[in-house]
Parts: sequence; structure tokens; C-alpha cells
Amino acid sequence: MSTNNEKGSTAYLTGIVVVAVLGGLLFGYDTAVISGAEKGLQAFFMGAKDFTYTDFWHGFTSSSALIGCIIGSAISGILASNWGRKKSLIFAGVMFFISAWGSMCPESMILPEGEANMTLLVVFNIYRVIGGVGVGLASAVCPMYIGEVAPSGIRGMLVSWNQFAIIFGQLVVYFVNFFILGDHVAPAIESLGNGINQIMNGAEASWAIENGWRYMFGSEMIPAGLFAILICFVPETPRYLASIGEDSKAETILAKINGASQAKSILAEIKETMTVKTEPILTYGLLCIFVGIMLSVFQQAVGINAVLYFAPRIYGAMGFEDPMILTVFNGIVNLGFTCVAIFTVEKLGRKPLLIVGSLGMALGAIGVACTFGTEYQLLCMVSLMVYSASFMFSWGPICWVLIAEVFPNTIRGGAVAIAVAFQWIFNWIVSTSFVPMANSLGYWFTYGLYGVICILAALFVWKLVPETKGKTLEDMTKLWKKQ
Repeated sequence: MSTNNEKGSTAYLTGIVVVAVLGGLLFGYDTAVISGAEKGLQAFFMGAKDFTYTDFWHGFTSSSALIGCIIGSAISGILASNWGRKKSLIFAGVMFFISAWGSMCPESMILPEGEANMTLLVVFNIYRVIGGVGVGLASAVCPMYIGEVAPSGIRGMLVSWNQFAIIFGQLVVYFVNFFILGDHVAPAIESLGNGINQIMNGAEASWAIENGWRYMFGSEMIPAGLFAILICFVPETPRYLASIGEDSKAETILAKINGASQAKSILAEIKETMTVKTEPILTYGLLCIFVGIMLSVFQQAVGINAVLYFAPRIYGAMGFEDPMILTVFNGIVNLGFTCVAIFTVEKLGRKPLLIVGSLGMALGAIGVACTFGTEYQLLCMVSLMVYSASFMFSWGPICWVLIAEVFPNTIRGGAVAIAVAFQWIFNWIVSTSFVPMANSLGYWFTYGLYGVICILAALFVWKLVPETKGKTLEDMTKLWKKQ
């Protein structure tokens, strides 16, 4: 590949970013695959004879991958700092592949084929946790990788492509689940009031119970294998290479991306902020870490994953006859509004998008709260899509941009790990609390609460979050030193 020595190669930068964002696609794919598989999976394990598969067990099984996400994000700083960004992503790709195969065939050629029991449930959840480790790693390291290779003038746009890949991965798996199910129907599950469920199904649903959910999980092996192979061919980030004394390799990569004339000055600036490889996490003050953590907390506390994980269930509760079609349409809307962020983040900045998005989400959530269960079914559906779309041009991509940008070089690995770990902890809290909260307190209370949190998120951004548009990663060191 030819490289322009003065301006760098756009093709080279594009190639490595495209490979990196495949990690984001797998992030979205793995987290959303459960939306189509959960009813068939629930019905399968309800056939177990050695234990009763209650609502508790189904809630745990549906969200068990999030345990791995917390683990993966928590260790991401250690792995990224010691193995490097590239090797950490290779490891994530391997975890994705193992999880996809194991979730499809939890019997692992050892347990009896197709026999639901407690042992099989434990093994299935272990494989889902393994996949969650991959998601947690990818969620922290992919934006970190892109942020460290991208020129400052387009960094926000390129990191936003990672969010596009996450939403695209969710949309792809919605289509995959839709086509895998085909003419078959998902089993209907009816609560008997004591935590035990009853399957309401006919012959058409038996295929979904025995095979459908397996194919849905197994389909992830294709993008997972592709990612694990392609990531081997991208370079390590120049900032990591500089941190371990590989200056010549770092300068070579910087020259390919930015041009030879800028490579030396960029490397000198990087080295200036890296007098030591790492510093204590609170070197730049508690506020720096607090801002990163609260960005992650608000991204989840606004409740978006209640839509992403349970969309078919929510649209069904609204009274729509074919919730999977609406789920796919919602995915398309989400993808379109993610593009709004990609093409405006460098023009409008990070803070304005977050504030406007927060207020849009508040409007949509309150609209759902006021119309759910009323004759205004269509308005309720539109409100939910406004809520979802507002997240997609704001907190969805911009939170990842800021987490990749806001921390100084010498604490970035550990600080990102802490922030993203909080993100997955609150993801788990929201996703596990949504169904019981909606069932016991009502959708009006649940979405009213999300609306209030959205308003608090806007106030937090306005008062505490620094604008990082146009700043280099090295500028973050100077910014926090002044605080």
C-alpha cells in the first residue's frame, strides 16, 4: 500500500479502524442476540426435570453475559497496559468465538444432547460469561485503540464509528434472529404468579425450543472468527509503543497515518507526557475519575438497554401483533441516528450533543410513561423510538468518545477500565431490574424514572464534563493539571 509521506495514508487509517470497529460490531451482536433467543431458551430449560426454571433463573440466564462484561472491563486496563491494545483485542476475539460455539452447543460433546438439566444450565451460563469477558474487553479497548491511532481532528468521528458498529451489530442480529425463526413462532410464556412459568405453544414452536436459540447464538461464530483473524494484521497503537520504549515503531505508524512531517512532533508530544509509563490513578485528582465514571453510569442509568435487550417484549406489551418487525425497524432508526453523531461530533462538539440527546430522551421516556397502556398506542411507540433515537446520536457514541479522550495518557488504561466496569455494573442493574420493576410498579413509573435520570444527565454534562473537541490526547494532561 502506498503512503503519502507528507499527509499520511487515509486508506491505511481507514483499514485499521474498520478492523477495530469489528470489535464494536461483536459487542452489539453478543449483547442483542439474547432478545430473539430468550423465549426459546426459557422454554427449553423449563423442560428440565431436576429443577424448576423460574423467572429468577431466566433473568439470571438472560443477563449472565453481563457478569463477564464486568470482569472483562475490569481487567481491560491490566491487559491493555501489559499486553498492549492489539493483543487484548485478539484475546477478546477468541473469547467471542468460544462463547458462540459453547452457547450453541453447551453439551460440548460431553453432556447428553438436548437434555435440559441444572448442569447444562450452569455450563451454558459459563459460556455466556466467557462471551461477556470478550464484550467487556472490546467495549473498553476498541475505543481506546481507535482514539490512540486517530488524528485529533477526526478522532471523535472515528471513535463514533465504533458506536455505529455496535448498533449495526445489534441490527444485524435482529435480522439474523428474524430469519432464523422464519415461519416458526416463538413459544408463548405465561406467568402463573409464583415465579413458575407455563409454556403456551404448539408444534410450530417446538423447533424454536429445540434448535432456534442454538442457531442464533452459533451465528456469532462467523463475525467472531473474522475479527480474531483480522486483528492480527493491524499495528499496535503508537502511544502504547511509545510507552514501552518502541519509539521507532511508533514513529513509523504515526508517519503512515499523519505523514512523516508530523510524525516526529506528535511523537515528541507523546513522549513529553510519558515521563513514566503509568502514574497512580488519582494523580490528576478525583474529579477526573469521577467524570469518567459518571459518564458511564448515566449512559446506562438512562435505561436504554431496557429497550435494546427487551424490545420484542416491550412492543408486545404495547399490544402490537408482530413485535419482531418493530424491533428490526427500531434498529434501523437507531442506526440512522448514530450517523447523525458521526457527522456532527467534530462540528458541534461533544457536550451539545449529550445535552440535546439527554433532553430528547427525557421527552421520549416521559411520553412512554404517559401513554403506555392507553388508547394512544401509536404515540407510545413513537415516544419509545424518540427516546431510543435520542440516545443514539448522543450518549451512545459520545460517551465512548469522551471515555477514549478525557483521561491523560499515563492513567488511561486503568481509568478507562474503571469507567467501563461501572458501565457494565449499571448495565446489569438496569437490565435485571427492568422487567420486575415494570411488572410491579408499571411502565409509567419505570419510564418516568428514566426520564428524570435523563434530565439529571443533562445537568451533569453542562456543569462538569469538559469539551474535548479539537484537543489532542496530550492536551488532557494539561487540562486536568489545571483543575
